[in-house]
Amino acid sequence: MKYSPTNKERKKVVRTIIEAVILLVIFIFVARALFVFKEYTPYEKDEKSIVNGEDKGFVAISYLAVAREGTDTMISTDRLKEHLDALYKNGYVTITQEDINNYYKKGIPLPEKSLFLMFEDGRRDTAIFSQKIMEKYNFIGTMLSYGDKFIHTDTKFLKPKDLLELKKSTFWELGTNGYRLSYINVFDRYDNYLGELSTLEYSSVRKYLERNYNQYLMDFIRDENLIPKETYSQMVSRIRGDYQLMKEIYTKEMGEVPGVYVLMHSNTGSYANNEKVSAVNEMCMKELFTMNFNREGSSFNNRENDIFDLTRMQPQSYWYPNHLLMRIADDGKAAIEFVEGDLNRKKNWDILNGVAEFRDSVIALTSESEGNGLMRLKESKDYQNYKLSVTLTGNKLGTQTIYLRADEERKEYVTVKIQNNNLYIEENGTSLYKLDLNEHDGLVMQSIEENQKEAGEAEYELYSKQKGRFGNATNMNEQTKEAIIKEARTIEEGAEEYIPPIQISDPGNREVEITLQDNNLSVIIDKRKAVENLTLSGRTKGYIYLESAWGEYGYSQRNIADDVYDGVFENLVIRNIEDNSILFDNQLHGLDKAIFNINTTWNHIINWFINSL
Repeated sequence: MKYSPTNKERKKVVRTIIEAVILLVIFIFVARALFVFKEYTPYEKDEKSIVNGEDKGFVAISYLAVAREGTDTMISTDRLKEHLDALYKNGYVTITQEDINNYYKKGIPLPEKSLFLMFEDGRRDTAIFSQKIMEKYNFIGTMLSYGDKFIHTDTKFLKPKDLLELKKSTFWELGTNGYRLSYINVFDRYDNYLGELSTLEYSSVRKYLERNYNQYLMDFIRDENLIPKETYSQMVSRIRGDYQLMKEIYTKEMGEVPGVYVLMHSNTGSYANNEKVSAVNEMCMKELFTMNFNREGSSFNNRENDIFDLTRMQPQSYWYPNHLLMRIADDGKAAIEFVEGDLNRKKNWDILNGVAEFRDSVIALTSESEGNGLMRLKESKDYQNYKLSVTLTGNKLGTQTIYLRADEERKEYVTVKIQNNNLYIEENGTSLYKLDLNEHDGLVMQSIEENQKEAGEAEYELYSKQKGRFGNATNMNEQTKEAIIKEARTIEEGAEEYIPPIQISDPGNREVEITLQDNNLSVIIDKRKAVENLTLSGRTKGYIYLESAWGEYGYSQRNIADDVYDGVFENLVIRNIEDNSILFDNQLHGLDKAIFNINTTWNHIINWFINSL
C-alpha cells in the first residue's frame, strides 16, 4: 500500500526545510562576520600616488573597545565600519610600527595620508568584531594589552595564544598599555581619601569620583594630606618593578616585549605628573620599547614629535563619521572630504557652517571645532503657522537648536534650544523661557548630604572587604563613619541640591513638538507640555534653521577633550496648521521604511546569534 502523507505532515516538512534554510543563511552570515579569509597587503612604497616624498606626518587613532551593538564606551561594529570607511575613502592607508620607526630614525617618508590604528585594553570582543572590517579595507592595527591580564582568568581579555594567533592573521601587530591599570592617590568628590584602587574597586565607586586621582605610574603614592608615603628609592623600585614585570611576562608568554607602548595616562608634556617619577618612566620605557604614545587628544604626529612622545585620538562610540573627520582635519589641517549621505535629501538644505550627513530619517549636523554647524531649509522662507516635530538624539552636553521665522541674517528669529539638558526659548537674542529637563522628567533629585552619605556607605563597604590589604583602610573608615552615621537631610528639609555633572558621553533622546500659531508658541517634550501659548512679539514668517553647537569641554572622568558636537535631528516633519498639509517630511516611507525595518530586524537576529555563541 502506497504511503500518502497528510497535509499536516507536508506542512511540517516544508516548515522544517524553511527553518533549516534560514539557519543555514544565518550561519553563513555569522561565519562571514567572524572569520578572516584574506591577508593584509602592505601599501606600495614605490607608488608615487601613495608616497610622494612630501612630509605630511601621520594620524594615530585608538579605539577603546569594539562590540557588536556598542555601548557608551565600546564602539559598535556598524559605527567602526563607518569610521574606517570614511578614512578609506579619504585615501588613508595604514602604516606599521616599522614604518613609524623608519620615519623617525631613518627619515624614510610615509604615505601622504598615513593612519596608525590601535585598539586598547586587549579585549576579545574587539578582536572578533573588528578584524572583518579591517580585512575589508586592508587595514592593519595594533592590539594593545595589559600584562597582568595574562595571569587572570577573565575571559573578556585576550590571552597570549590569542594575541599570537592575531599576529599570524597579518592584520595585527602587538603593543601594550602596560602591566596593569590601577589607581593611586584617589579622593572622592567630597575629598575623602580612598588611596589605591584596582580597576574593579575603582569601578565600584566610580560614580562618586571626579578627577582627583592618578594612574599607578604617574606619581608618588601619597597619603590623605598628599604627602608621599614612599621614599624616592621606594618610588623608583615600584616604577622599575612594574616595567620589569612587563618585560618578564611578555618575554615568557609572547617571546618578546612589544615595540609600542601607551603610557597610562600622562598627557602632562612629560612622562608623569611628577618630575622625578617622569624621569624614571622615561628611562624605563626607552630601555624596553621603540616608541611610546604619551598623550591623548590630538591625532596628528610629525617629525617635530619625539618618537617617545607621540599623541593619539580616541574616537568615541557616539561620534558620527564626520565628527572623526572634523577632528582629524582640525588636528593636521589635512584636506578632507566629508560624508554627505543621501544627496536627494541634502538638496533641500543650504549648509552654512559645519557639515551634515543625511542617512535614512536622520540628519547628523556636525559642528566645526569650537564652533557650530548651521543649515537652512531652502523652501521655508514664508513658513508661518505650523507644527514641527523632531527627535533630538545628540548627546546631552551640547546644543541643538531649531530656528523659527528667521530672516537670512538671523537677526530676527525665535529659537527652541536644548542645551546641556535644559530647554531654552529665545526671541531675537532675548530669553523668554527656561526649563530644567530633569524637573520636566519628574526626577527625584538627591541632596548633597544624601549623595555624600551614599558615597560613604559604598566606600566603607569596599574598604571593609579589603581591610587586610590596604594600609589606609582604617583611616578611610574613620573618615566615612561620620558621614554614614549622620542623618542626611533631603532637599525638602532644606539641604542643598546635588546636581550631577553631565558626562561628555551622556546620550540624549528628546521628542520635541513645536506649535507656532500667530504670536503663540507651545512646546511639548516627550509627550508632556513644557510651555503653552508663550507670547511672541516679532516676525510672522521666516526660515527654519537647524544648529548644532559645541559649548564646553564638559565633564569626563576619563578627561576626554572634545571640541566638536553632533546635533542629531531624526524624523523631522513640518505640517501646516491650517490644512494639516505636509510642508517638509524627512521620515522614511513605503519601500524605504520596509527595507530599513527588515535590515534592522535582520541585524538584531544576527547579533543575537553572535552574542549567544
